Amino acid sequence: MATRSATERLLVRLEWRVVRRLDGVLSGGYRTAHRGTGTDLAGLREYTEDDDARHIDWNVTARLNEPQLRVFNEDRELTVWLVLDRSASMTVGAPGRGKHDVLSELALVLARLFGRGGNRVGALLYDAPSGGVRIVPPGTGRAHALRVGAELARTAPRAAAAGRRGDGRRGVTTDLAAMFDAVAKLAKRRALIVVISDFIGRGDWERSLLRLVPRHEVVALRVIDTADDELPDAGLVVVEDAETGEQLVVDSGDPLLRARLRVAVEERDAWLAAGMRRAAVPLHRIDTSADLARALIEVVVSTRRRPA
Repeated sequence: MATRSATERLLVRLEWRVVRRLDGVLSGGYRTAHRGTGTDLAGLREYTEDDDARHIDWNVTARLNEPQLRVFNEDRELTVWLVLDRSASMTVGAPGRGKHDVLSELALVLARLFGRGGNRVGALLYDAPSGGVRIVPPGTGRAHALRVGAELARTAPRAAAAGRRGDGRRGVTTDLAAMFDAVAKLAKRRALIVVISDFIGRGDWERSLLRLVPRHEVVALRVIDTADDELPDAGLVVVEDAETGEQLVVDSGDPLLRARLRVAVEERDAWLAAGMRRAAVPLHRIDTSADLARALIEVVVSTRRRPA
């Protein structure tokens, strides 16, 4: 018997502890904002100015002397794109339970769940150690979920990699706009796009997101760790920006410094939430210490409560 890879061992564990608990909860739990355009005709109705004129039934329109629109049953097959942040800040967290570990588990679980029943799942790995973007084309089934997991294992982020390459890119943080633009080029047909990231980055990403949402259903899963927001009271410490590699000696017990950090964290969170709200993209927090199945069930329940 062949020895299982680390990715397959992880998937087996997740299937037992997470996928079984989610089975039936996620199925049908994700609403789609737009009616499908499949070949199964559901009926006819009167045309309105907001409808797509390509779906007018001209023969019936001529008989009734009123524009009639063909309405199709929603296509049940779904294309899902997982947008996975592999930037250096995703290394934050306890060994074996850092943000990149949770991202890998989320990606495996979602690829396994959505890949059942004929849905096609693709993955975009942004800012892998080799630079740029890696793509796993859409596919189905368990073997494909393992392919996504293997690519994640092969491209595990390294702390402050961008700041230490010596290629002139020091000081560059995650380009969220580029991440959204990359998946927009890949998703040619309407898709469910799940972005898994800590969303630590600046820049004018909101415009790119607003271009994405009219054509696709977008969900943001923000992976967080307490180390992102809290400075331990340990006297003089060297702090390093996980994205840029910049280092600074600070007095972690300084009340003014700690207060400024809290304000900065609150401003960052408010800025992110406001941008997602303006784009009508649901933003869900997944803590590295959380039970993964329970966290995903909460995401599904929250989605069901959203107005159609």
